Amino acid sequence: MITLTGRGSTTTCDGVTRRDFLQVGTLGALGLSVAQFNALKAAETTKAASDNGRSAILIFNLGAPSQLDLFDLKPDAPREVRGPFKPISTKGDFQLSELLPLHAKVADKLSLVRTVYHTAAAVHDTGHQLLQTGRLFSGGINTPHAGCALEFLRGRRNELPAHVILPEPMGNTGGGLPHGQDAGFLGKAYDPFSIHADPSRSDFKVPDLLPPTEIGEARLQRRRELRDIIEGTIRNFESTDSARMMDANFAAAYRLMTSERAREAFDLSKEPMSVRERYGMNRFGQSCLLARRLVERGVRFVTINTFITVFDEITWDIQGSKPFTSIAGMKEIVCPMYDQGYSALIEDLHQRGMLDSTLVANLAEFGRTPKINPTGGRDHWPACWTCYFAGGGIQGGRVVGKSDEIAAYPAERPVTPAEIVGTIYRSLGLDLETHLPGPQGRPFPLVDFGTQPIRELFA
Repeated sequence: MITLTGRGSTTTCDGVTRRDFLQVGTLGALGLSVAQFNALKAAETTKAASDNGRSAILIFNLGAPSQLDLFDLKPDAPREVRGPFKPISTKGDFQLSELLPLHAKVADKLSLVRTVYHTAAAVHDTGHQLLQTGRLFSGGINTPHAGCALEFLRGRRNELPAHVILPEPMGNTGGGLPHGQDAGFLGKAYDPFSIHADPSRSDFKVPDLLPPTEIGEARLQRRRELRDIIEGTIRNFESTDSARMMDANFAAAYRLMTSERAREAFDLSKEPMSVRERYGMNRFGQSCLLARRLVERGVRFVTINTFITVFDEITWDIQGSKPFTSIAGMKEIVCPMYDQGYSALIEDLHQRGMLDSTLVANLAEFGRTPKINPTGGRDHWPACWTCYFAGGGIQGGRVVGKSDEIAAYPAERPVTPAEIVGTIYRSLGLDLETHLPGPQGRPFPLVDFGTQPIRELFA
């Protein structure tokens, strides 16, 4: 029996106190080992010195946009390759599709990388992992998302989470594999905070932000006081790393639930309706606006999933046959929403003086086949596609890499997913030589040996 007023020194057969066993077990449930906590403590002394004050917004275009119809048009290619859309001039040193007229107006602030490729399986999940972690899930090792690694290395700026995912993590995309949107071997304590709600709904609120409605502020405070009483009976254990980690996680959760700053940050009703309408009154547009509000208030990293799955909604997955859409469906449904939300975000960040300190990365898992298929769509194609960046030290208005005459393969400057992730880390001021505490506490490199950022993007 455990009492709340005694030292409770019951011991197991191997000499471990029952309280120690329970406490360490709880720490494991949080997804953090004592070795990982010690590594985090060791990094504390370097956080302030290495923090360059930048944040990142990663827009992941789940489903994979067509490079040939949006970012890398080939107007002189055969009709079955070039597609139905025309290129237009932009404010940058490149052309874009007529489907992205608002992108064209902010093109001097963004730069394209037209030769991203990978050689893994042409399935969505694989590309999700590669583009957000730099590695494939292999041998049971799940590499952390870039935002989760940033939180581990830098921590939070205030009571708001360091990494938020909007509107929710990726769902089923057919492969049954991890998507690379969690903390992997760093443990659940560093998973992103997700709102699991549509910010465009009139009744939008964050379910996990506030305590349940049946628990008022007074009851919440009484529960905290009860915990303080319990803690007072186990001071002998509270000096250990495990107990301090538990206390830190409890305190962080409590601060978030009771924080006026957090409630205000997630409250889109604070924005003028004209601003909300500029972003677009849809899930993606309001997620972009919410991302700006969160970064403005101290969140280090926001991941926006343009779509959640390829099965239950019209997405970038333009394979033509149901449940997917065709190239025409992309024009009518997806592009207007996406063009509006993205351009509003870039303009808003620029007008508020935030773009230089905020990297906006638009990524996708692969590209689309050069030849249009019989159902009027394009299939999966990981051999060549376009990603792009703005802000965060990136020089706008330029192109990195050149694809061949049908945008099927890189002709000049091929770019790997690891280089994409390395570019995000470079913008955030992280040293690519950094090691994380990996499985069994072994040092695990932030990126693979030899990985460099895309240097052509920086001044």
